Amino acid sequence: MPLLGAQTTTQQGMAQQIQDLTNAVTRTQAELQATQRELVDMRMQLAALKQQIEVSGSGPVGAAPLSASGSSDPASSVAPQSGSASAEASAIQDLRERQALQESQIATLDQSKVESESKYPVKLTGLILMNGFVNTGAVDMPATPTVALPGPGTTGATVRQTVLGLDARGPHLFGAHSYADVRVDFDGIPAASSTATTNSGFYSANATLLRLRTVHATLQWEHTKAYFSLDRPITSPDYPTSLTAVAEPALAWSGNLWAWSPQVGVTRDFESDSARDFRLQAALIEVADAPVTPVLYPGGVIQPSTAELSRWPGVEARVAVLKSRSTAEEESNQLGVGGFFAPHRIAGHGFDSWAATLDANYVLPAGLQFTGSFYRGAALGGMGGGAYKDIAFYNDMATGEFDFRPLDDVGGWAQLKEKFNQRIQLNAAFGIDNAFAGELRRYYVPGGSVYQNLARNRTYTGNVIYSPSAYLLFSLEYRHLESSPVIGAAAGSNIIGLGAGYKF
Repeated sequence: MPLLGAQTTTQQGMAQQIQDLTNAVTRTQAELQATQRELVDMRMQLAALKQQIEVSGSGPVGAAPLSASGSSDPASSVAPQSGSASAEASAIQDLRERQALQESQIATLDQSKVESESKYPVKLTGLILMNGFVNTGAVDMPATPTVALPGPGTTGATVRQTVLGLDARGPHLFGAHSYADVRVDFDGIPAASSTATTNSGFYSANATLLRLRTVHATLQWEHTKAYFSLDRPITSPDYPTSLTAVAEPALAWSGNLWAWSPQVGVTRDFESDSARDFRLQAALIEVADAPVTPVLYPGGVIQPSTAELSRWPGVEARVAVLKSRSTAEEESNQLGVGGFFAPHRIAGHGFDSWAATLDANYVLPAGLQFTGSFYRGAALGGMGGGAYKDIAFYNDMATGEFDFRPLDDVGGWAQLKEKFNQRIQLNAAFGIDNAFAGELRRYYVPGGSVYQNLARNRTYTGNVIYSPSAYLLFSLEYRHLESSPVIGAAAGSNIIGLGAGYKF
């Protein structure tokens, strides 16, 4: 019954808003008609005034009638009439301006807008992005490289990192504002060609180029937020800045735990009398398998993940100290600690993913800003770390023997931003992800894939982003990838990237 009452109240509120808008349009139209009538009357009065002037000056043009004293005084007779005409012309001009403004307002009310079935506001947003790239050495994905390989380089361009989005606001519910958003891009890969290099989070493979990126649906109170989402984990709230690494976020697989995963959670802010506030976050999360995970589950069109086979969701939590209050989340000083735990099951045996995290975001003097995130854990391939692996394994197809162990992992990233003004910013960052080589070495596969034998991945990057307006973005970026297998020489590649984007 309370929900039905809330819906009835919402419908009544919508009906009232529609009636108010209709009344406003009616009043505006009435004012416009009255203004038009006044304009016609003013024109008639002006014509009569001109005729009166011509009749009174029947002698030479511009002659004035005699005053009461019998003298002719042009200043005392003609001037008042000229002033009156000037006032009339000014009034007419004012009426024309008011009419133009009212017509513009009516046109604004009548124009077509993005409309949802619920009649609540919906906004279309996006970033049309063109990227050019030069890779001096071989990489896993030419347009969005994350791992360096032995071999020659590549050159090309792409627009597949273009992002489209919808933002929606909904009704008030339980005293909270409701809103939602969704983002997609064009970096999907057909399932037939899906490999370890195409991993982008939860059930990423699809048969078209269009790919789901993130989703949020939120109830927002004054100090509390409840939500479900498909997004990066709450233990990794920040991300490096880049206009050339969008489909695969900057420093992905090099210390940035970015993988988009389904979550349902709560955030609570606590204000204190001092300059320090506190934020508590907790969520349930379902983690996708790492790119290098053997398929051992019989049957099924879509294989269940090792997390789904455990039949338990993962949990994550974060506590943050907010050093200053700011309306811009990215400009507020924060220091956070977090934790993550998720059970998995493979080949009848269980293993656990876990991580302890530390993140920081500080605005420094001289326009500098430091951002970073660091972690220590195990089986983090499904979160975007672990050298693409949750586990190191040996699978003998002839005998059916299967042996594995979760891989310990440590890594993180740090970025220094210099924002000269609203148009130009410089960013320099470094990230590293390091699976423990001592645990991986016994599972080394001669001739195996670079991902299966990868132990450490490092990325150095720097870029300049120029925004001549609020809607145009241009960037020049340099990256150096260094990827080290558990046995053998490391491979490296230099990447020069160009980006040009239009936000709407």
